[in-house]
Amino acid sequence: MVVGAGPAGMSAAHTAADAGLSVLLLDEQNRAGGQIYRDVERAATARSAVLGTDFSKGLDIVRSLRHPKITHVAGAVVWQIERDARVAYTVQGEASVVTAKCLLIATGALERPMPIPGWTLPGAMTAGAAQILVKQSGMLIENAVLAGCGPLLYLVAAQMCRAGTPPLALVETGSTANIFSAFLNHGLGAVLGWRQLAKGLDLLKELRSSAVKRFTGASALAIVGDEHVEAIRFKARGRQHQMDCSTVLLHHGVVPNTQAALSLGVPHHWNELQRAFIPERDEWGRTPLPGIFIAGDGAGIGGAEAATMAGRIAALAIAGEIGAITQAERDAAALPLHRGLRRELAARPFVDRAYPPYANALTPADDTIVCRCEEVTAGDIRRYAKLGCRGPNQTKAFGRPGMGPCQGRSCGLTVTELLAEANGRTPRDTGYFRVRAPVKPVTLGELAALAGQHEHDKETSQ
Repeated sequence: MVVGAGPAGMSAAHTAADAGLSVLLLDEQNRAGGQIYRDVERAATARSAVLGTDFSKGLDIVRSLRHPKITHVAGAVVWQIERDARVAYTVQGEASVVTAKCLLIATGALERPMPIPGWTLPGAMTAGAAQILVKQSGMLIENAVLAGCGPLLYLVAAQMCRAGTPPLALVETGSTANIFSAFLNHGLGAVLGWRQLAKGLDLLKELRSSAVKRFTGASALAIVGDEHVEAIRFKARGRQHQMDCSTVLLHHGVVPNTQAALSLGVPHHWNELQRAFIPERDEWGRTPLPGIFIAGDGAGIGGAEAATMAGRIAALAIAGEIGAITQAERDAAALPLHRGLRRELAARPFVDRAYPPYANALTPADDTIVCRCEEVTAGDIRRYAKLGCRGPNQTKAFGRPGMGPCQGRSCGLTVTELLAEANGRTPRDTGYFRVRAPVKPVTLGELAALAGQHEHDKETSQ
């Protein structure tokens, strides 16, 4: 069973099916592709000139799911995973439970939230959300400023230019000093991963030709407005700036979506460069839990190409464990994939160092909301620390952060950073929310129907 139909999940499903395994692929979206290749079969034809050639690469991967041994269940909301690879999910209000011999978690990445003053105003959204609108609906964002850090800013800005709605400006929290430091510490990796860097330079060249204003080393970012976004304010080049706009597209990098793995009890460690918790697994994607594998950006951010190769590697390992292929066949097929994955990941430490998260959004000012679901501010979290709160899970008892509909996906890392700072501890020692099932909201009706099915199955077997 594979959970997630992004690059890792799709490539794993096809590789496992080719090895003779029957594969159940569960994905929350109505069409396969994940965030990177979202709705690629429709969007690549209609909007290829805007989205670029890299996006169209997803066509072959999505089409590979038309395999007789792959059952792709779209719109499947997975809300519970157990250690015996037993998964509960819902499709259009109908709950089901299925058990597999092995489980691959390929849930991808989440955009790291960027809590700055005004970030909850209507008109403030993530750069990834803007991409979803273009890919899925062909909707364009006008009169917008892109703000934050990370290479995705350049890609979204270039796509907006191609669509004829260029951003008013790019406001980057990173600086040339960050890039210089990255070269000093990870220059060799940058050279080995030159293809990725070349793509970034091409995007910057495209933005210069479109005359997009670019501010680097920005600080004191704040979104201005009473009932909706009216402007963005920031400091850059030694001056205070304020730009009128109706939309601010924020991007603060991406982090692994670890909710499913955490709910299973997979051990995680703190990655200092990515400022996130990463699940423990070996070079095959195998976790310490028998039969449970993780691949793709959910196991550490690496990008689409790396996720594709990691998914194939994990599928080969699963096929070997189940006995569909020999160890020699597994190793021979995986050798070029391991080499390609190392090459693809070579530049990642450089990228992580060159585009660090914005410090003022990791530990925001007291009056900034960090948990939008429960309207908890950064000051609230610091106050809980003064009252003796040591870890994120305790904060739930103090003020309910992490207990809203997003279940901590948006605020979890910020709560960890704030408590670590307030208590003089490291994020690793501070830890993360304890994630329990259901990992996605589920109705009482769905649970009741599932219980009814269970009783019916028992009566039938008797």
